[in-house]
Amino acid sequence: MKNIPVSDVRNFILLGHSGSGKTTLVDALLHKMGVNDRLGLVASGSSMADFTDEEKERKISVFSKSFSAPYKSSDGRTIEMMFCDTPGYVDFFGQVISASRATETGMIVVDAASGVQLGSRRSWRLCNRQGLSRAIVISGLDKDNVDYATTLSEIQAAFGSGCVPVSLPKSDGSGFVDILGKDIPDDLADQVNEIKGSLVELAAETDDTLIEKFLGGDDLSPEEISHGLRDSVASGALVPVFACNALKETGITELLDGLSRLFPSPVDRDPKDAEGNVIATGASDPMVGFVWRSVNDPFVGQLTFVRILGGTLKSDSEIVNANNGEKERVGSLLQVNGKKQVQVESATAGDIVAIPKLKHTAVGDTLCSAGSRTICASFKFPSPVMFQAVHAKTQADEDKLGTALHRVADEDPTLHVVRNNDTHEMVLQGLGDVHIGVAVNMMKSRSNVDVLLTTPKVPYKETVQGLGEGHYKHKKQSGGRGQFGEVYLKVEAKRPEEEEWFLNETVGGSIPGNFMPAVQKGLVEAMVAGPLAGAPVTDIKVHVYDGSYHDVDSSEVAFKIAGGRAFREAVLAAKPVLLEPIMTVKVAIPDSSLGDINSDLNQKRGRILGMEAEDGMQVITADVPQAELFKYAAELRSMTAGEGTFSMKYCRYDVVPQNVAQKVIAEAAKDKEEAH
Repeated sequence: MKNIPVSDVRNFILLGHSGSGKTTLVDALLHKMGVNDRLGLVASGSSMADFTDEEKERKISVFSKSFSAPYKSSDGRTIEMMFCDTPGYVDFFGQVISASRATETGMIVVDAASGVQLGSRRSWRLCNRQGLSRAIVISGLDKDNVDYATTLSEIQAAFGSGCVPVSLPKSDGSGFVDILGKDIPDDLADQVNEIKGSLVELAAETDDTLIEKFLGGDDLSPEEISHGLRDSVASGALVPVFACNALKETGITELLDGLSRLFPSPVDRDPKDAEGNVIATGASDPMVGFVWRSVNDPFVGQLTFVRILGGTLKSDSEIVNANNGEKERVGSLLQVNGKKQVQVESATAGDIVAIPKLKHTAVGDTLCSAGSRTICASFKFPSPVMFQAVHAKTQADEDKLGTALHRVADEDPTLHVVRNNDTHEMVLQGLGDVHIGVAVNMMKSRSNVDVLLTTPKVPYKETVQGLGEGHYKHKKQSGGRGQFGEVYLKVEAKRPEEEEWFLNETVGGSIPGNFMPAVQKGLVEAMVAGPLAGAPVTDIKVHVYDGSYHDVDSSEVAFKIAGGRAFREAVLAAKPVLLEPIMTVKVAIPDSSLGDINSDLNQKRGRILGMEAEDGMQVITADVPQAELFKYAAELRSMTAGEGTFSMKYCRYDVVPQNVAQKVIAEAAKDKEEAH
């Protein structure tokens, strides 16, 4: 975008645990590169990265954001820095996943006072899954009772010996030393030379010519070292560890020089489509861009953020959405830095730009030059773990509710809006209570819709465990033609392998064939609301074996009523039971919380299936009734001081214990009475 070759573009994402200092570091980078004329601060609400009302109020990052600026490195080159700030709070991990698809390298920020935390490990795993190069930045070294060496040892223990420092704090605390730089204090010379020797060896191992030169005792040139180390970082063999103090803006120059020297460019890593084919990155190749974010800007309207993978995207051009075949008109291209938006004429590989007002494009789509078709792999987002039923406060809100819900869900693929046909509720699903809360606030601020949130109703079902018979004679005479229909039937549980649930076993024409569809219709309508709690009846087989009719008074309506009433009687006689959805959950917690979480899962009627260690955490797998999990995300966070996370997926329906079923049935009867 600024006439800088793609080989001099560095594209990275800042990751880490909530509170590790990512956004503070972003503000320091932006100030250093001249994007902001002062150092923005999260605490004072002046951060260039956390600029939305939600973020200022909560003092945490909520949305991923992209930034770009040129940097004049110490060797005289101009490097285009493209990078994304991401939330550390687990409720917004979907934003992190999206942004990770827009970058080559993940830079994990670790707070020296807190050390390696759950969010640090989660970020590391994400980089592995996405195939990103990695680097680590140690922050917070100005805090009391912190030690650089201790933090570095913890990082190496967690992530391996490939984590090698490339900058060190000076002994007097005045700043930081670039290990590959020139000005090395005498008291750090021995330590720097030892580390530099390891780095030179890593650089040499990336190329046969370099390793021969190294083993032959010849010195590698600075250019050879930089090239070899960049290859080593790109392959994952080297994870550079930087150190800085963002609030005092020390170590920022060393960090930016290190990014310029060590991070791979877009041409150093081959982007691939969904089938594993390499996407050509040259400016003259067909344009391919991946949509990683969508925002409804209050001034511009819909903004679609695109990471260019190859070719050149130009303003005032026509492109194609490869996922749906729709043509899109590109009027202008915007380079976005926080609230600042600057129009640019074109974008090439590595660039991130925003396109206003695309009509047929969503997050996860691939945009291509007209005449070409490349589709990138779609996102894999975590499933929702927090559920809230949404009710409009007023009729005016009701009229706008659907639009407001889908508007926030379109921007955030981890927010789901589901209409539950069994409970007749609109349910907002997300990754936590804060996630849901932010969505509600956005509906109010953007669509002027006020809502009430309640715990969703459980989609119970009813079935039978025995054999029951039912009989009903519908007879009505009120002058003129009457109504007559009589049905005898039996019900029992239907086995999974059985296909037919309705069996006509009448003989001798006791119920004429033309009335049998009406009987079946009566059964279907009766199954909508069972006799226990008004829940749908499932997994049941009905045998209609007898009945009677009247030549004149019998009708379809009469047999429909008779079938429904007979069915209800038969179900009540067949040992009816209530069924509830069971979810399989995986709960990741620190060792210290193991006893409390096991006990809590047992209290929630959970059945522990297994336990295993994974990435320094204990992972418990259990089957738990959905009724116990609607608020579990917030409860787990409280019980584990924010260290615990969980995922869940539907497993099966199972019988509700009698003591619980009685409460559910009583509550359903009360609701029915109040409704009347």
